Amino acid sequence: MSQQHVLVLNCGSSSLKFAILNPHTATVVLSGLAECLGSDTARLSYRFNNIKTAINLAPKASHQQAIATLVDIIKENDLAQHLVAVGHRVVHGGEHFTRSVIIDAAIKKVIAQTANLAPLHNPANLIGIEAAELAFANLPQIAVFDTAFHQTMSAEAYLYALPYSLYEKEGVRRYGFHGTSHFYVAQQAATMLKKSITDSYLISAHLGNGCSVCAIKQGQSVDTSMGLTPLEGVVMGTRSGDIDPGLFSFLTQQLGYSAVTIDTLLNKESGLLGLSQLSNDCRTLEEAHYAGNLQATLALDVFCYRLAKQIAAYVVPLGELDAIIFTGGIGENSSLIREKVLTLLRFFGFTLDNDANLAARFGQSGVITANEGPCALVIPTNEELVIAQDAAQLIKEAN
Repeated sequence: MSQQHVLVLNCGSSSLKFAILNPHTATVVLSGLAECLGSDTARLSYRFNNIKTAINLAPKASHQQAIATLVDIIKENDLAQHLVAVGHRVVHGGEHFTRSVIIDAAIKKVIAQTANLAPLHNPANLIGIEAAELAFANLPQIAVFDTAFHQTMSAEAYLYALPYSLYEKEGVRRYGFHGTSHFYVAQQAATMLKKSITDSYLISAHLGNGCSVCAIKQGQSVDTSMGLTPLEGVVMGTRSGDIDPGLFSFLTQQLGYSAVTIDTLLNKESGLLGLSQLSNDCRTLEEAHYAGNLQATLALDVFCYRLAKQIAAYVVPLGELDAIIFTGGIGENSSLIREKVLTLLRFFGFTLDNDANLAARFGQSGVITANEGPCALVIPTNEELVIAQDAAQLIKEAN
């Protein structure tokens, strides 16, 4: 086994996703997930040598305890000697970071200062960083930011039409997220199209429980649908996406909602879940749709309509279009969603190849349109690989 493996950690508020992979070959050595951390059902599962193992963690187990368990797994399987770095997904880098960085005390301080922009994510990311520093004291720690890819947006794309002092003093602006995913699939799309990334005009739709669309012009993000927080933009699993800001006043003054209640409503009770009154899982809604559930059909229709509108709007900053990319759990696997969206975008001249659309699922990539001109692609994302590659590159530069 090559001495070139990176441990990638992705800490959520109650979860820890991890993987060990070779940044040069993309080979995944070990992968897994610790979930329900802080609860009585905390657990960890991982796959190694094609064998999946599940472990019940101690009740209320913390991120530190999950990482300690991961360290034991790594040692038991003699993997520690092959690690050259630990790469961390950090959700929000504000305007401070335009690329990945090697973590030191100053970097951690900035991540902590930016936590007010991502209160559910950055503190968890810091917990993962500090736990990994203790567990792997001899390894460099690398931070890879969701927001960094979008720092190429111009002021006309990232500013809100609010008093400018809010931007100057408080950093209130559009930042965008899913940058690592958008970057990866854009590079893959250029290869599939046999074009240079610097001569490519792409719209990437990352569709999962969280969804965002990104306009990528000559390899750079020029606009994206998420904003100050991951709530802005298209309809998502439990997030509303764009709403009338006046809704806040209506809910507080007319219905007596508190700010906390509204935040929960918009982030956890809306989107596909709120519209369908059934589930935030697209697979469940598609099954219900085919069974004749009108509410599920309505949720899917609203999701696709808003998504198609957003995609169409991004032709404005691009000026021209080579391809639309579908990625993320829904984008990679839902042939129905892709069909609905491309039908709504028929003025681009898309002709769906039904067989290709059905084939491009469950990890398979491909072109799913048969027309001349702009095409639609399905490309499985690989954020862990980007994090590992960035870590390896930074180590190389440092040496």
